[in-house]
Amino acid sequence: MKDKKTALYIRVSTDAQAEEGYSVEAQTEKLIKFCDIHDYKYHELYTDGGWSGSNLDRPEIKRLISDIETGYISRVIVFKLDRISRSQKDMLFLLEDIFIPNGVDFISLNENLDTSTPYGKAMIGILAAFAQLERENIRERTQMGMRERIKQGFWRGGGNPPFGYDYDPQRNILIPNEHAEDVRKIYDLYLQGYSTTQLANMFDVSGDKQITNILDRVTYLGKIPYNGGLIEGCHEAIIDEETFERVKAERRIRSTKNAVTSSYLLTGLIYCGKCGSKMRYQKWGKDTVKMVCYSQQPSKPNLVRDINCKNLKYNADEIEAAVLNDLFQKTKDIKAGKGLLGKRASALDELRRKYDELSVKIKRLYNLYASSGDELLLETIEENKEELNRISGLIENEKKTNSVIKEISERQQTISNIESAWPAMTLSEKQRALRICINRIVLDNENIRIEYAFD
Repeated sequence: MKDKKTALYIRVSTDAQAEEGYSVEAQTEKLIKFCDIHDYKYHELYTDGGWSGSNLDRPEIKRLISDIETGYISRVIVFKLDRISRSQKDMLFLLEDIFIPNGVDFISLNENLDTSTPYGKAMIGILAAFAQLERENIRERTQMGMRERIKQGFWRGGGNPPFGYDYDPQRNILIPNEHAEDVRKIYDLYLQGYSTTQLANMFDVSGDKQITNILDRVTYLGKIPYNGGLIEGCHEAIIDEETFERVKAERRIRSTKNAVTSSYLLTGLIYCGKCGSKMRYQKWGKDTVKMVCYSQQPSKPNLVRDINCKNLKYNADEIEAAVLNDLFQKTKDIKAGKGLLGKRASALDELRRKYDELSVKIKRLYNLYASSGDELLLETIEENKEELNRISGLIENEKKTNSVIKEISERQQTISNIESAWPAMTLSEKQRALRICINRIVLDNENIRIEYAFD
């Protein structure tokens, strides 16, 4: 025991640096004075500055545990119990698995605890439980405050605000910044056919994953996601709901149609009729490009379906010409369905008118109740509020239906006008138009089978 030392453990969390009695210097002074009084001559300091007590992932507590397990320490002294841990589980682990098995006493000055006595051993578990309870209470109060703030439409605060916004801590809301216009351009260009990878190269973002996050964020609608639903936020919207829904629909289309960034027209649409594998474009000689089954390309074994596939290697120009000729012939008689969209828009306007009228009526009833105190008015108010909620639901459903019909109408417009518009279209626009019209193209020797999306 003479060769062993007394460990003086000190911890200061980042949010308690200025609290009286918790600074590194104050704790060190008190612990050393205690050692002098009890003639503990050999001591060593273990100081974790700026570390939380919620877990044991701290450099100096790890060094202390290592020194205890090697037989270097006789006792551990702290200024206060929660300095070593705020977790009941971790506190009991230190006592039962580290201190007691290695014959190390634990002393906490503030609570006047000493585990060298039976009373101290019993009390330490009780106090550790209270330290854990206080920590959980603090977390619960913090979460409740955040939930209440979100319900009122304020931003949750903390962390990085979404791209295109700054956080105003005084008003607790998001403020559009210089990148807000970039967000609008990203949505617009995505609808024009650009991929997330292409957009990531155009804008000051971390990569295509951030572009995906931008396209999925309902925050840009002026809303805040909460508890599986949406709260009307106090911040300004950057994207209108119609554009957001169109992008959402476009993302669904691309996820099932394998949108590409290839410089070849039919990439991602061509399949082998022999083995079912996809087919790829491949340069063939100096000036020729062919379509080849991936099963005939051992460099990508994960795409091989049949190593003995005997399908032909097709001239790409000939296949593209045949596909376009068939497509143009197929789409001549398709007309865009605008009538249904117009009817839906009128229905939505009517529902909105009813909603506004009912809102005014409810306000008027509240004013009457405030002046008369007639309890019967409350029943009428509740009935009208239920009707208002019903109409609100109908409006949301109608908006979604409207968006889908508009998407269908736009797709029909694209299909019916594709031949006349083709010469003026960019490659990405042509690729997108083809993926609206075609699910897949199957090549089997001399046969070409086109599976259209509108059949």
